[in-house]
Amino acid sequence: MSEPGPLSRISIRAARVSDVVAVLDFWRLAAEGTSITDDVAGVTRLVERDPDALILAKLSAGAGDSARAGDSAQAGDPARLVGTVIAGWDGWRSSLYRLAVHPDHRRQGISKLLLDAAHERFRTVGGRRADAMVLEANGTGQAAWAAAGYHREDHWRRWVKPLG
Repeated sequence: MSEPGPLSRISIRAARVSDVVAVLDFWRLAAEGTSITDDVAGVTRLVERDPDALILAKLSAGAGDSARAGDSAQAGDPARLVGTVIAGWDGWRSSLYRLAVHPDHRRQGISKLLLDAAHERFRTVGGRRADAMVLEANGTGQAAWAAAGYHREDHWRRWVKPLG
């Protein structure tokens, strides 16, 4: 009898405030780029304002697994954080940010599970199209989004202004 695949040990759930520090640590390891909102206050505000927006992929411990440096299991939660996506819905647009998978767990279908959860969230609230923010220099991210069926729209550019 064969052993279940790694995806059978993945659970997908919305983040809680108690996950915020682990998420920030995870992003330093697995995500490209930083944002002015990548701090405890910013991520806590996201989770409190929209409790379903930050979606986590957690890997439950399996036979022979041992904790390693950089693992993001929290006290009372033996599952390791191996992926995230922010599925933001403002009542009009479905926006995706911070799709990140732990480097040791890439190319195993975790981003597909996260995006499936995000797409379901968007369909449930009336979203009709999802937009993803991807850094221009993030070739790995661009390949992942293309593999998920997204395409680049070169006629758009992001314009920003810090408010602080």
